[in-house]
Amino acid sequence: MMSQKFHKFWLKITAIVVGSFGPIFFLGAMAATMEPARLTLDFLSWPLDGATTYQSSDTRFLSALTGGFLLGWGVTIWCLSVWVYDKAPEFVRKSVLIGALSWFFLDSAGSIASGNASNAFFNVLVLLLAIGPLWRPAKTA
Repeated sequence: MMSQKFHKFWLKITAIVVGSFGPIFFLGAMAATMEPARLTLDFLSWPLDGATTYQSSDTRFLSALTGGFLLGWGVTIWCLSVWVYDKAPEFVRKSVLIGALSWFFLDSAGSIASGNASNAFFNVLVLLLAIGPLWRPAKTA
């Protein structure tokens, strides 16, 4: 079992993993800076083939929304690790775990339904990295 101190540290890793996608997709909102978002989506819809163009203003708008949600979710996880974890470590752990699993299942189902099943594989990797030791309760000090 992991310690609560390590779980609290890992929550910051989770926050960075989730939140780091925010600025990337925010940049996709503007034609002049959309390449990182376009490249990320092209990669996640493997193979990397340049088919993702980001030319539609609807795509750029959805990218802006996605960036905002991801940054906000990452910041929320960071704040939970700093301001709430010591008061309710198990509730914070479970909340972040359930949130991540909810993202994983809906995002993966949507990816498969939209013809981008490769993203479900990448989601497994992101989920494992983001959750790490949070799968199991920490031992109490």
